[in-house]
Amino acid sequence: MKAAAGLASFLTFALAVLPAIAQDQLAPAPVFKAQSDLVVLHVNVFDGHSDAVPNLPQGAFRVTEDGEPQDITFFSNEDVPVAVGLIVDNSGSMIARNAMVRAGAKAFASSSHPEDEVFTIVFNEHVQHGLPDGIAFTRSHAQIEVAVSRVPPGGRTALYDAVVAGLEHLQEASHQKRVLVVLSDGEDNASMHSDDAMLERAARSDALIYTISTADLMSNDGNPGVLKKLARVSGGVSYSPDSEREVVDAFREIAGNIRRGFSIGYEPTNRAHDGRFRRVKVSVRAPGYKNLKVSARDGYLAPRNPGVN
Repeated sequence: MKAAAGLASFLTFALAVLPAIAQDQLAPAPVFKAQSDLVVLHVNVFDGHSDAVPNLPQGAFRVTEDGEPQDITFFSNEDVPVAVGLIVDNSGSMIARNAMVRAGAKAFASSSHPEDEVFTIVFNEHVQHGLPDGIAFTRSHAQIEVAVSRVPPGGRTALYDAVVAGLEHLQEASHQKRVLVVLSDGEDNASMHSDDAMLERAARSDALIYTISTADLMSNDGNPGVLKKLARVSGGVSYSPDSEREVVDAFREIAGNIRRGFSIGYEPTNRAHDGRFRRVKVSVRAPGYKNLKVSARDGYLAPRNPGVN
């Protein structure tokens, strides 16, 4: 009788307590979220001969934001794979330049990291992806070379739309370091976006943009100034070759500079999320070097919290 009473007491306890325990186990665990304001800058350093300087230590770099020194919390000078978009003018002005474009793409691919993710956009008044449907990125050198000349050249020029499309496509990449290489004379007569809208989009992106102007190869003047602005706001470099051979050399040099660059990160002392532009300056001093030149974006737009004016 005592055993039966004990069993009954246990069952009463279990029926009362176990549902509460089960409910507690099924309740979602608390989630703790941490927000990082890390600003990452992709930096190239050049010597007096315009050659990229590799293998500098973290201590060689100084970063200021709006004049205030910042502590570098992230630094890398490793040769890491990147995501790259080749944005190629395919308007009527490029009809006689098909061989140059293919040679440039081949030179770029052969000098790149073997695990780089590459896509192409060719543009006239239409903006078209050069890779076959269903392929967002490729590591195939043959595909890259073919993709830049997949569509016969002709028509007007939508440069600004093509750059915006390239920046949007980079968001799909798995690699964190992202680059656009833009080949054009800078003229635009067909875009939906304005040049200001393109430049603002570039300033908001963390992508490096390198530009190669073909204005000196063409009978028309083009607009190399907008290409220089585009490279400058992103921290990239603008090239103005005088010959088709120099265009191909520029593609090869850009691929090498990407691999010899530095990535520097810091958490700003100014934590305000006000959407305002922050002026950034990167300087470098290293023993044995003189007249070093730094190429990096000159600022960024801070994030904006809802309701902040």
